[in-house]
Amino acid sequence: MRFLHLSDLHIGKRVNEYSMTEDQRFILRQILGLAEETRPDAVLIAGDLYDRSVPPGEAVGLLDDFLTELCARGVPVFAVSGNHDSPERLEFGSRIMRKNGVVLAGAFRGRPDVAVLSDRFGPVHLYLLPFLKPASAAPFFGDEADTTENAVRCALHACRIDPAERNVLVAHQFVTDRGRQPQRCDSETLSLGGSDEVDVSAFGAFDYVALGHLHGPQHIGRPEVRYAGSPLKYSFSEARQKKSVTLAELGEKGKIEITPLPLTPLHDMREIRGPIGALTRPEIAAQGPADDYIRAVLTDGGEVADAVGRLRAVYPNLMRIDFEAAGTPAAEDSRSAASGDLTHRTPEDLFTEFYRKQHGRELPEPERAELEKAVLAAEREDEEA
Repeated sequence: MRFLHLSDLHIGKRVNEYSMTEDQRFILRQILGLAEETRPDAVLIAGDLYDRSVPPGEAVGLLDDFLTELCARGVPVFAVSGNHDSPERLEFGSRIMRKNGVVLAGAFRGRPDVAVLSDRFGPVHLYLLPFLKPASAAPFFGDEADTTENAVRCALHACRIDPAERNVLVAHQFVTDRGRQPQRCDSETLSLGGSDEVDVSAFGAFDYVALGHLHGPQHIGRPEVRYAGSPLKYSFSEARQKKSVTLAELGEKGKIEITPLPLTPLHDMREIRGPIGALTRPEIAAQGPADDYIRAVLTDGGEVADAVGRLRAVYPNLMRIDFEAAGTPAAEDSRSAASGDLTHRTPEDLFTEFYRKQHGRELPEPERAELEKAVLAAEREDEEA
């Protein structure tokens, strides 16, 4: 039985004030092409379908197009909510969609949803676990779900999984291996103090675990517990990653073949470094596609006049300028010039840029996580008002 595993689409995301909609449309078409080539028995989407709990209209339309195209090809879809999704909004129309082969597990209701698929080797039990926190598990398990790991273990125990059968889990969690953490990047949201960690041993009953949450494709603990990673690069900390989706093929019990299928973006994301005079020379600019998304690190010692304009004349998709020596007047001017139209800035973007200007460095990951939690809480309060 073949599964095409993807995650962290983050539809509707903006990166450094650039809308990623067309890039996402391009990569989703590429994934549809892979679905036609590989003919999976199902597509598994492991959370963060949207980038925000209240996605913009064009993001909703793009996901609708993608799911509709998969339905037209006769490919069932099984998806769970991630920490960026609104579980209730993601489930809108889910009972109707389920009849057409699209199963969306948004809200947690005491145990994972389960579907049973069959092939010549017998049944495959497919479990769908939405993004789980102690607060959402406590109504069902009380004090037993005092940590994220305990919440996940309680939820899986409620299923009474038969380890002799073939079992597959779709989940969106931060999984570690006896304290060893997977590779991370700065576009991911994690809680403070390791409170969101789930040890890989919690998934011992599963032949394959289709994970979402981390943007770099990788396995954790054993090859069958795998992050598909995001299909696009969403920060410059991901610039060196090779994006892919994962094809997992289950044979008889105990046999599985895992194949990463590479993806090619509409615009790649890369960094360039050096004095502005060198970076704008034709022979240097020709070393990569001119329309890549660019982070330029300027090493000029003094003030650089019109750095944004000069660089954008060569690299039209310049996203960001940094200076080797933070805090110089040139750094302040260029960062402000590159900041774009404030009407499209998110609170997170405005605060992180303010922090960068004040301190000459990026906002640390723990503070970034707290900032995103505060913004999400404020959005929920606005929705309820």
